Amino acid sequence: MAYLFVHEDREYLLDPGERFESDLGILEVPEDVEPGDVVETHLGTGFTVRRLRGPDLFTHLERTGAPMMPRDVGLVVGKTGVAAADRVLDAGTGTGILSAYMGRIGADVVTYEQDPEFAEVARQNMEIAGVADTVDVRTGDITDDLDDLSGFDVLTLDTEDAPTVVERTPTLLERGGSLAVYSPFVENTREVVATATEVGLDGVETLDTIQREMDFDDRGSRPSTGGVGHTGYLTFARRP
Repeated sequence: MAYLFVHEDREYLLDPGERFESDLGILEVPEDVEPGDVVETHLGTGFTVRRLRGPDLFTHLERTGAPMMPRDVGLVVGKTGVAAADRVLDAGTGTGILSAYMGRIGADVVTYEQDPEFAEVARQNMEIAGVADTVDVRTGDITDDLDDLSGFDVLTLDTEDAPTVVERTPTLLERGGSLAVYSPFVENTREVVATATEVGLDGVETLDTIQREMDFDDRGSRPSTGGVGHTGYLTFARRP
């Protein structure tokens, strides 16, 4: 597992035994390095070693597109109640942020990514996150394997063909199992909601995920006018 090496506002993700060069000097990472250690460059600059935490995954994992934002991950985890030993079926792996979070919670995750290059990056990211043993990144279209998949506690989707998968939710999920679908566009969200309702899922609800940071200065306090407040739509439901 890689560790973070932190000096003031600098953060570098490095492996034990790695050699890293910067304007602060050459950093030779010991093979037996542990969190809490301070490792100095040849110029005497000290870097504190930290274990990767959830927010660090979003910042440092290699990206193959726009990853799911931490606030959306939090909603998925909170609304589905995903927990240790749960079986999770995921589609639309991408960078793998959501899968990594769920794997670190202790869930066993099977996630599908259609792009072979994206899937390989996701596998490398699972190694970095320390969850390669519990997150199975599969290359392919989940809709090709639906007949062979069942018995999951949670189903999470971030794909254009999400309605097709939602239609099969009664055979994919255990009773009481939870569904979470992320959609960037409201048209796809409407189709997901309609399909979830048609197949008899309970508690179908959609949230427009909006978040604004606060600005504090000498003039006063107010929500920030910068940044993107809206990220997408999250639809949740459960199998009765």
